Amino acid sequence: MKLLGPILLFVGLTAVHGFFEFVIDSELEELFGSDSGVGGYSNLNGPPQNINRYERQKRDIPDFEEEEEEEEEEQVQTGDQIIVHNYKVQSFVTSRFAHTVIRTKVSNRAQRSQSVAFEVTIPKTSFITNFTMDVNGITFTGTIKEKNTARNIYNQAKARGKAAGIIRTNSREMESFRAEVNVPAGSKIMYELHYEETLIRKLSVYEHIINLQPGYLVNNLQVDIYISEPQGIQYIEVSNLLGEKFKDFFHTTHTDDKAHVTFKPTLESQRKCENCTTTGIDGQIVVKYDTMRERNGGSLQVFNGFFVHFFAPTNLSPLPKNIIFVIDVSGSMWGLKMKQTVQAMHTILDDLRPEDHFTIIDFNHNIRCWSEDLIAATPLQVRDAKSYIQAIQPVGGTNINGALLRSITILRQSSDLGFLDPHSVSLIFLISDGDPTVGELKLSNIQKNVEKKMRPEYSLFTVGIGFDVDYNFLERLAQDNRGMAQRIYGTQDASSQLRNFYSQVATPLLQGVEFHYSPDTYTDVTQNCFNRFFSGSEIVVAGKLSSNVTSIPVIVTANSSQMQLSFDVNADDLVLDDTWTQQKYVFKDFAKQFWAFLTIKQLLVERNTAKTAQEKREITKKIMDIAVQHQFVTPLTAILIESKDSDEKMLGDSPKSTKSECCPGTTIPGQKTSPKNFPDQPTSTQSVIGGPTYTTIVPGESPIDRSSFGKETETVTSVENDPHFIIHLPKSQEDVCFNVDPEPGKILNLVTDSQIGIAINGKIIGAKKPVSSKLQTYFGTFGFYFLEKDLQIEINTERIITKDGKNHAVMYWSETGSMIQKGVTISVQKNTKVKIALNEDMYFVIYLHRVWKQHPVNVDFLGIYAPTTNKFSSTVHGLIGQFFNEPEINVYNIRAGEDPEKPIATMEVKGNKLTVTRGWQKDYWTNTISETNVYCWFVHNSGKGFIDGHYKDYFVSHLYSHLPQP
Repeated sequence: MKLLGPILLFVGLTAVHGFFEFVIDSELEELFGSDSGVGGYSNLNGPPQNINRYERQKRDIPDFEEEEEEEEEEQVQTGDQIIVHNYKVQSFVTSRFAHTVIRTKVSNRAQRSQSVAFEVTIPKTSFITNFTMDVNGITFTGTIKEKNTARNIYNQAKARGKAAGIIRTNSREMESFRAEVNVPAGSKIMYELHYEETLIRKLSVYEHIINLQPGYLVNNLQVDIYISEPQGIQYIEVSNLLGEKFKDFFHTTHTDDKAHVTFKPTLESQRKCENCTTTGIDGQIVVKYDTMRERNGGSLQVFNGFFVHFFAPTNLSPLPKNIIFVIDVSGSMWGLKMKQTVQAMHTILDDLRPEDHFTIIDFNHNIRCWSEDLIAATPLQVRDAKSYIQAIQPVGGTNINGALLRSITILRQSSDLGFLDPHSVSLIFLISDGDPTVGELKLSNIQKNVEKKMRPEYSLFTVGIGFDVDYNFLERLAQDNRGMAQRIYGTQDASSQLRNFYSQVATPLLQGVEFHYSPDTYTDVTQNCFNRFFSGSEIVVAGKLSSNVTSIPVIVTANSSQMQLSFDVNADDLVLDDTWTQQKYVFKDFAKQFWAFLTIKQLLVERNTAKTAQEKREITKKIMDIAVQHQFVTPLTAILIESKDSDEKMLGDSPKSTKSECCPGTTIPGQKTSPKNFPDQPTSTQSVIGGPTYTTIVPGESPIDRSSFGKETETVTSVENDPHFIIHLPKSQEDVCFNVDPEPGKILNLVTDSQIGIAINGKIIGAKKPVSSKLQTYFGTFGFYFLEKDLQIEINTERIITKDGKNHAVMYWSETGSMIQKGVTISVQKNTKVKIALNEDMYFVIYLHRVWKQHPVNVDFLGIYAPTTNKFSSTVHGLIGQFFNEPEINVYNIRAGEDPEKPIATMEVKGNKLTVTRGWQKDYWTNTISETNVYCWFVHNSGKGFIDGHYKDYFVSHLYSHLPQP
């Protein structure tokens, strides 16, 4: 009997790292041999000990049979009959290095096979080290391999006709892990995931986050976090982000150097409501702590042939700083983004010290300076700067290159003229939400220009706001220029996120920090020279020791505001003995893994900024060697999932693009569907373990009606392609279609409502050349005119232009953004659509269709969609406007046509009897990439008899003309 159907695995890392892949086939063992599995530990009594990461052994999956018998009566069973027996998380934090294990056991009590998925969220900065799955006693384990090796296995398996697959995830979903398998009725499955990370000190706190989303009520749900810090624990606190009702189920104990946080809610407490069968656990457990610090030279911890040096001196005076705030004020920053940036900047400016110097550059297509010189941060100047920022009105394009070069010029001139304190720190703080659209557009050229002008003593920090920003570009800019980058999501707390990031760099304490280790004591060491040290942070250096080393003398040198500093450190008395590391909840391999983790992270940055292909290849090889040796899944390695004892074949499928994915339980937008009364497609079911919900979905259960697609739920009338008109008539629940064929350059009136004072017109463009003597035509420009507001909006395939009397503003398709002008909201979704909303009474959506620029025939064009709920007056007219006062239609005598798939019928409308044909028209209401076919009655002869008059009667002279009243 076939035990397993298709398996689907998703894995996510940080956006910096791109993606990594799974190769899945139980018969791949013959290519690797029997020792290609993974190691680990098979119980929840402690962290993995004595793991041979060079030749890892298969993991033994614990038997839960006895535990299940005790829990059987208390299990909660839902409609899909998926039972979660337990969900356990254990995290072992040893000297800031965390090894976390998530394990769950599930059974399928249904009488049919079901697709069961394990889905968890992991920190963006972590590396997965192992994944194990057991189905009905068959164990599938993972081994980390070089990515090219994984690809070769995949190709060999594919050539043999095996259902192997490589799984990719894109950068936007790099924080989630998902494994899905089709489980036969009565089957049991256990998942186990291991990942590792270093805890980074920010604002004097280490923060360890556990995302807890079991998805089901779980009889045995438990989280244990064990912290071991040889330096001593100064304080510890637990933030409960799961909800107030769970506060009594947290328990924290700690000694001088150890702490234990546990969370074990009862089954009843997990219920979302008193009688609910759904779980209310969906959030995070955040543990914050700091360590004791008695030495400014830091703590040097040595164990098992590796050392880790933690450096975070205290009681130092801040260095004066020269800071230039470079703020994007293009049109895409309009609204909430700009409001929150202004709020954050008010706080940031208030935090400047009198000895600091600053200025502000705001840029769109132009570049403005609050002051061309660096100004002392006196209360008067700070107040004036805040007023300047408050008055900013975002508009126009984005000239990042010009703004950054201007900021560097100001720093260089101030330095050359001797205006800067020689002990001061010079920083540039860039805030932007989009790609460059003005000036230099090539990102690599901007990087080169900035790096060429920057001096070694300057640092560039970058902030990317929103989801559409090219964060990789901003990160490379920062990495190239001794800074850091931060992505800030455009949520309600964006202002707080911006302030927190600035706070991390607001107080420089040291510069030119160097760690000098005796060359004969180590063979490998991570970065040991640092440009800056900021208050509340920590510098960490790790290394691999030479043989027979008994002591490690270290000298740390740095420059403070008043003097040059030197700290002497010796590791004689800081070596961790076997007694400490053999304790139950200490991760024994922390020093070795810490070194490997830091080395890979730093090599990835070096690879990202490598100047030559040869340098990049050499760095790539180093990363892969260390990652495979220490079993880290990185952007350059992959995890191979295989079964030792079973010849069952498993299939890996690529995940759908995030641009067209939707949530469980909903239809995927853009999916082609059959019309009503057509045969249903095959059905399947799915349940999710570890996600926020468990749902069973049945794709194809009923045809998709375009009125229920995606976020735009209203029914619409639309014009698309070569112009195809689709008129939705809500009263009769019919769609009626017709085409027109005007010449390029002609302008058609679509809507005229003289009473409201609105006109919408479209200008025709042609393809590059005819095909079969026929020139395709499209709408290339739409014009909106709001008479009472004296507001004109032009939308073409390149930009969106608003004109308000003498004022005008420009937005670009390349940037997401919005603006409000005289009660009209113009919202741009990057390279997808523009929404024009007039208060709450009506809105229109313009879709952009891009084609390959070198295509010999096709051109970019636009489509327009108008919801039938728009509130026009009774006098509305125009080629589509006339149908908002819906005419009565009667379709009858449906009969076979010349094409058996296209029946014909008689339609009575406006006193006319028309012969119409049942057919399909393309619709992009929910997805500009994958069109949907709309089933409609097609009116021939350019809609004659259905529209008033002839379509040529709707020609107007210019883009903002009203159609004369009929």
